[in-house]
Amino acid sequence: MEQGASLALPRLCVLLTALLALCPCCSQGTWMWLGIASFGFPEKLGCANLPLSARQKDLCKKKPHLLSGIREGARLGIQECRNQFRHERWNCSVTAAASPSSPSPTSDLSVFGYEQSSGTKETAFIYAVMAAGLVHSLTRSCSAGNMTECSCDASLQNGGSPSEGWHWGGCSDDIQYGIGFSRRFLDGTSNNSTGKYRDALTTMNLHNSEAGRQAVAKLISVDCRCHGVSGSCAVKTCWRTMSSFEKIGSFLKDKYENSVHVLDKLKKKVRRKEKDQRKIPVHKEDLIYTHRSPNYCMRDQKLGVPGTHGRECNRTSDGPDGCNLLCCGRGYNTHVVRHVQRCECKFVWCCYVRCRRCESVTDVHTCK
Repeated sequence: MEQGASLALPRLCVLLTALLALCPCCSQGTWMWLGIASFGFPEKLGCANLPLSARQKDLCKKKPHLLSGIREGARLGIQECRNQFRHERWNCSVTAAASPSSPSPTSDLSVFGYEQSSGTKETAFIYAVMAAGLVHSLTRSCSAGNMTECSCDASLQNGGSPSEGWHWGGCSDDIQYGIGFSRRFLDGTSNNSTGKYRDALTTMNLHNSEAGRQAVAKLISVDCRCHGVSGSCAVKTCWRTMSSFEKIGSFLKDKYENSVHVLDKLKKKVRRKEKDQRKIPVHKEDLIYTHRSPNYCMRDQKLGVPGTHGRECNRTSDGPDGCNLLCCGRGYNTHVVRHVQRCECKFVWCCYVRCRRCESVTDVHTCK
C-alpha cells in the first residue's frame, strides 16, 4: 500500500465512526457502500471499521470470509438497479466511492442519496434489489464450493421420478442459506414476519427486502441434461438453478411499476393508503412505499435530485428513453458527433495490418 493511502486509512476510520455515531439509523443501508468501494478497500479497513451496524460488524467478524460475497451482492444490486433504470427519469444514480487517497465518507455512505431513505417507490426497489443481490451472490458462492458451511442443496438427493425418466442430480442451488444470511445481516432476525418495528420506514424497508429475497426464490428454475445412447434422452438429470440476476431485476422492476402505496402510520399490519382498497391484502411479494416520488424532471438541490437536463434521449422512441418523456416536454438539443475509427483492416504479407480511416456522423439528442 502506498504511504499516502496508509495515512488516509486511520483518518477515514475516524470519520466513518463519527458519522455512524451521529446517525445510527443510517447504518442499515450503509452496507450498500461496499458495492462501490475501491477494489480491496473494505478488506483493508477490516470489519470493525466498515460502515456497518454493530450487529453487522459482529457477523462480519464471525464470518470474515463472507465479506467478499457481501460486497459482490452489493455490487450486483447496484449494477442491476442502474441497468433497469438507465432510461428512466430517475436513473438509479449513485455517489462515487471513496478511495484511500481521497476519502469522503459523508457523501459516500448514503450511496443512493435521497432515495435510500425517502420512503418512495425508488426506496422500495433499492431495498428489494440489494437484498436479492446478497442472496444471489452468497448462493452462487455456496454452489461454487467457495464456503465450507454451505454447498449444493442436499435435500434433493435420491429424489426425482425414475418412472418418468428423470432424477435429481448435479448441483442444485441452495438458496435457503443465502436467504437466511440475508435476513440475519439486513433484518437482524431469521424471520421478519413476527418482529415489531419502530417506525413505518423500517417496516417498509424490511418488507421490501423480503420481497427481493422472495423474487430470487420464485424465479428459481429447473435445468436438465439428457443421457442415453446416440444422443437420446432416455434419462434426464435435473437440478434447480437461480435465474440470471437480470431476469430477477426485471421481475422486481415490474413489481416497482405496480408497487402499493401504504399508510405511513405504524399498524399491526401493512395496509393500503386508499380507503376503498384496504380490504385488499398486501402480499409479501409486493413492493410497498409510504411517500410519493418527487418530480425527477427538475433539479432539486435540497433533495439531491439532478433532473433530466443534459440527459441523452432517443428522438424516435415512445418509451421512457424518448425525448418527449425523458425531457418532460421541455424539448431537446441536437448535436452532430463525428466518429473516426479504423476500418476495412487487412493483413499484408509480411507482416502488418493495413486499415482505412473511416468517419461516421451521428445525431445526439440531449434534454433542454
